[in-house]
Amino acid sequence: MDSAINSRRISRRRLVQSLGIAPFLGLIDTAIADAAGGTANLGATWRRALDKDDAGLDQRWFDRVLTDTLTLPGSLERQGVGEPVGLATPWTGDVNDRSFFNAPGYARYRAADDFKVPFFLQPDSWYRGPAWYQRDIDIPASWRGKRVELFLERPHWETRVWIDGRALGRGDALHVPHCYDLGVVQPGKHRLTIRVDNRMIVEIGHNGHGVTDHTQGNWNGIAGRIELRATEPVWIERVDLYPALAERTLTVRAKLGRLAGAGTVDTVDVIFAGRATRGTVTWTGADGAVEVVVRPDPADAAAMRTWDEFDPVLHAVTVRLANGETWKGRFGWRALAATPNGFTLNGRPMMFRGALECAISPLTGHPATDIASWRRIMRRVKDYGLNHLRFHSYCPPEAAFDAADEAGVYLQVETVWANQSTRIGSGLAVDPWVHAETDRILAAHGNHPSFVLMTHGNEPGGGHTPEGEAKRDAFLGAYVRHYRERDPRRLWTSGSGWPILEDNQFHVTPTPRIQAWGDGLKSRINSKPPETRTDYRDFVSKYRVPVISHEIGQWCVYPNLAERPKYTGYLKAKNFDIFADRLRDNGLASHAADFLHASGRLQVLCYKEDIESALRTHGMGGFQLLGLQDFPGQGTALVGVVDPFWDDKGYVTGAEYRRFCGPTVPLARMPTRVARSGAPFAFSIDVAHFGPAPIEGAEIAWRISGGNAALASGTFPARTIAVGNAPIELAAAPVLTVPKAMTAKLVVDVRRAGRLVARNDWDLWVYPASIERPTQAASLRRADRIDQALLDHLAGGGDALIGLPAARVANHAERPVKLGFSSIFWNTLWTQGQAPTTLGVLCDPRHAALADFPTETHGNWQWWYLLHRAGALRLDLLPAGVAPIVRVIDDWFTARPLGLVIEVAVGKGRAIVCGFAVDGAEAADPVSQQLVASLELYMVGATFRPAARVSPEQLRSLAV
Repeated sequence: MDSAINSRRISRRRLVQSLGIAPFLGLIDTAIADAAGGTANLGATWRRALDKDDAGLDQRWFDRVLTDTLTLPGSLERQGVGEPVGLATPWTGDVNDRSFFNAPGYARYRAADDFKVPFFLQPDSWYRGPAWYQRDIDIPASWRGKRVELFLERPHWETRVWIDGRALGRGDALHVPHCYDLGVVQPGKHRLTIRVDNRMIVEIGHNGHGVTDHTQGNWNGIAGRIELRATEPVWIERVDLYPALAERTLTVRAKLGRLAGAGTVDTVDVIFAGRATRGTVTWTGADGAVEVVVRPDPADAAAMRTWDEFDPVLHAVTVRLANGETWKGRFGWRALAATPNGFTLNGRPMMFRGALECAISPLTGHPATDIASWRRIMRRVKDYGLNHLRFHSYCPPEAAFDAADEAGVYLQVETVWANQSTRIGSGLAVDPWVHAETDRILAAHGNHPSFVLMTHGNEPGGGHTPEGEAKRDAFLGAYVRHYRERDPRRLWTSGSGWPILEDNQFHVTPTPRIQAWGDGLKSRINSKPPETRTDYRDFVSKYRVPVISHEIGQWCVYPNLAERPKYTGYLKAKNFDIFADRLRDNGLASHAADFLHASGRLQVLCYKEDIESALRTHGMGGFQLLGLQDFPGQGTALVGVVDPFWDDKGYVTGAEYRRFCGPTVPLARMPTRVARSGAPFAFSIDVAHFGPAPIEGAEIAWRISGGNAALASGTFPARTIAVGNAPIELAAAPVLTVPKAMTAKLVVDVRRAGRLVARNDWDLWVYPASIERPTQAASLRRADRIDQALLDHLAGGGDALIGLPAARVANHAERPVKLGFSSIFWNTLWTQGQAPTTLGVLCDPRHAALADFPTETHGNWQWWYLLHRAGALRLDLLPAGVAPIVRVIDDWFTARPLGLVIEVAVGKGRAIVCGFAVDGAEAADPVSQQLVASLELYMVGATFRPAARVSPEQLRSLAV
């Protein structure tokens, strides 16, 4: 904490005031650029030394000349410095499933020469502790008499700095630049030494994305810009912009600093829209303060253009001192408000359509610090119809805010995930650190119009006791009250996930979503027949502030093994190597691409229903997907439709996604997705419209088609669709008449003056009015068990359709299969086996057994009627070569061969075996009846010739 800057050092009091922790100048606004006197880029080869024993401070390594080298900006680990990873590596973060460390199936990956973990991306080397970085700097003669500042954009984590062996202080900010005031430095050569320590400097929660190995990795180094900046002896230390749209004023508050003995600057000019407004500086010792209220010319409409997702207009502002010191920044006119009926922006209803961003950057580890990378991310966000990013338990670099400002993307920022390894509100070190980090984030990024929401962090822990949770809630309530008052430019809440507190300006809660942690097969999507009517109005109407649904989705897809060559940087996808080995060892390697596509299409329809459920909810504040991008940690959570590099995976496009996730989305409320021929199919239409203006003269039309034919259509009188999602309930009940079972599609268009504004569609299935057993199938035997009588029937040359109820299907003793309709939630390693543990089905619709059962290659909603009551058949109990008619896709951690419907020859007989009942009340729905009819028609036809032969004992092994 020493602060001997030099003989003209700035006062300790001012350092404390501007920092939060002296003497690290963590609150210096990063928008300062091209300061008078210049900037020197220090990115180059640096000398370095590892301090594994933490002896460097006592041994005064800052007085030594270090000898090893590396490149900065960068990290030790990315450049191969550190220890090889292995069983003893003390990873930063939880490992919920410990099977890797003891299960025989992982033994080969525990070997030192081929070490691979299944639970996150893996660096080649690892280091935790202090590391020293050093280089010589040359102060130019033109900087004589100037004040010099050291700017470190993204160190990880704590820094201490010395110049010529003289201590300049320390900083423990995790998410904002570290800035050190060197005072006046004489021209010539000097030695600059920086100590970076990536241990848990403050126990803020080891799963938080600012520190954990689950995402960016706990690397050691400095990312982004490393610069020396020269200023005049009187300089601009910080500028805060407070645009007030309703009042049409821009309040500019600036803090100035001056070296001891320097004169003062008494006035400041603020230049906006070509006009200068002057303010008078008030000095208190070395600290100057000025507030200037800018009132744009009422006749200058361009100067008051507002900022939002549709028209993200940015305005430039300059603050200038008489000595030439200049600060330049940008802002947007916007007014965000929370109401009982949702959010408004600039007086217009708006809804957050968001996704999480979790510091996932496999090539570098650290988040990108260049704006080009973030511009691409913001484009991808908008490609998929979203308007919002939530930065889970961390704050991104400046470039992310700049890119979001330009693109019109709304950001939520956080500091920690104070759970698991710590708790908040109990007087631990994390409590003051959260306040200090929040202050630093506001100082660094508070002027950005994209920065609209903030909370302390994710899912805060209270120690799992009523007393601890009461302390947590009291601390977070005070946090919200404090920052609502201190910085009203954004809205504040207590935490992402919980708690719901009276002080919150909005709530982020997991209740309004279709699958929650621990729901398993009891969730709506797995336990109730498919429909599109459910919304969350009853829940959100209980609160006087908007509700954002927390981390909805979490629907997994099979690993895209073809993406492995992309991992050429810091983090490698060695977990994918394990998954590929599992497939190969179980004879399934050739199915990898098909598993990806089939599970991907299932994932998309799960996300579609999750998103539409939120859009159907009048007054809902928004949703935050987990996620759009894969999450490679916490067991490997492949929940994205784009990979960690923001590239799509080939099974859905942004254009398709935007049909159900965008500013304007038609919504169909259907009580069922199954229709009977000749009967009315009732539904109603709403429109979630959060566009820039009402749609006047909107023409809403619907059509249902199937089998390349139009089945029904209709239009509604032109109307104005207001901004928002208030129900309009346009009803229709067409009678659908079909010659045979078929997949149909309901398409709803919204047009204005003939131009398509929005389109959405929903699959449904139309079945005959009655489904009778084929007369030629009378000779087939149906069975719900495999007993001796059945085996005798087969031995005598009979054919049988065997439908095993789920409880009678043989399962694995270790990691049993838990079959459900939906995709896997998050991943089974992190959830410790929460159901379902499967990723849908894979089949060939051209197979003759499915000729009369409308299906695609992947599971769609009609399969719910079978899967919710089914068990997966163990193909490993049968001879190799049994190719199922319908395959079940197992969890990638086990990758076992599983079937739902198989065909086999047994003795002289033939059989189809199903992992669900084919008779009785369970099979009375039209979907089940249609599949059974299709199977039996196949069995009595000439093409029923099972290629795989099994023994009676092997057949019996499928059942219990």
